[in-house]
Amino acid sequence: MYYIADLHVHSHYAYATSKDLDLERLYEWACIKGIHVVGTGDFTHPQWFETLQHQLVPDGNGLYRLQHPPTPAWPHDVMDIRFCLSTEVSCLYKHADQWRKNHLLIYAPDMATVAKLNAKLATHGNLAADGRPTLRLSARDLLEIVLETSSRAHLIPAHLWTPWFSTLGSKGGYDCVEACFRDLTPHIFALETGLSSDPAMNRQCSQLDRYTMVSNSDAHSPYNLGREATLFDTALTYDAMFDALKTKVGWLGTFEFFPEEGKYYMDGHRRCGVCLPPETTQQHQGLCPVCKRPLTLGVLHRVRTLADRHTTGSTAEGAPCTYLVPLMQIIAQLKGIGVRTHGVRREYQRLIGLFGNEFKLLTDVSIDQIAQQLGRVYAEAIRRLRAGQVKRVPGYDGVYGQVHIFQPEELAAAHQPGLF
Repeated sequence: MYYIADLHVHSHYAYATSKDLDLERLYEWACIKGIHVVGTGDFTHPQWFETLQHQLVPDGNGLYRLQHPPTPAWPHDVMDIRFCLSTEVSCLYKHADQWRKNHLLIYAPDMATVAKLNAKLATHGNLAADGRPTLRLSARDLLEIVLETSSRAHLIPAHLWTPWFSTLGSKGGYDCVEACFRDLTPHIFALETGLSSDPAMNRQCSQLDRYTMVSNSDAHSPYNLGREATLFDTALTYDAMFDALKTKVGWLGTFEFFPEEGKYYMDGHRRCGVCLPPETTQQHQGLCPVCKRPLTLGVLHRVRTLADRHTTGSTAEGAPCTYLVPLMQIIAQLKGIGVRTHGVRREYQRLIGLFGNEFKLLTDVSIDQIAQQLGRVYAEAIRRLRAGQVKRVPGYDGVYGQVHIFQPEELAAAHQPGLF
């Protein structure tokens, strides 16, 4: 069975997330986007775990269904959404004379495993303080706890290259996965690319060849669900999904941000508005040319530092990597208004009502059909997106980048006959 999974999301109990992040809205937005399996996020938080126990029912295959799915507020596909028990934790510890800050994803096959795991982790940090708790525990020791709790529980390093909180990041990270997880490294089988990197960037480092690359949204609000996702063709079960990640059989690749759109792609200093490519950073000896303070080294810089080869394909195995721009962003660009305005929301609802879900429109519907139903401007926008014919303005130091499908002068003339 072909299905799409987004296995890194959050609840409203996590820091800096939307109050709308509850199970009902995750379910509804999964239908709107076209996602079949969604992570619950934050199962370490006591109140959220209680909610999961009350509102989810096991499907008999290691995944869960929402007991009382919401009635759609507006027309869209209704799908049989499954939830995968998941959480993200932050490990803060000192190793090899350096402070480490690693964000890690944990998955469990049932509530009993979560309860046992939470009881163990509660001795290493305050689980109620944040949906993504901070643990005074090394990443290696966390993995040991996960493995001891259940042979079916799994750990995947989150957003592998993010400067501040990742396994290979420029601040607090390691130069290789083995240095982080040491003797337990063989139990790491997948790595999350994060918004600021893609599989092609990761494959510049031959040390990562043995790992399967996964992508997820890390959604802090419901409408960001699915901005990245992982594709499968397996039985719709917990074990089959993770077996596919271990063996790469049944793993079909990912939906990706253009990595330049990620907020840590390039080097920079947000306060000074400075964004630099790695070679210019080196010329300035890693210092901001405005204030002379250290620049935040981005993902591109870090990948190049550890790279031992150049690649041009999306993955060494040839699995597809499809780049997408969220539909709301496309609408906002075409209308020349903000992404979160009522005008964009109304148009988004209209388009989802016509095509069923967002991924279907962005990836499956023919350009001719889009032109017939939406007009030539939308058709050209989707055509350019699928062909990768976009202008990319890179993000840096916490500032999201931008992807422009049309130039300003094209938009100004967008409704004139014969433009495309």
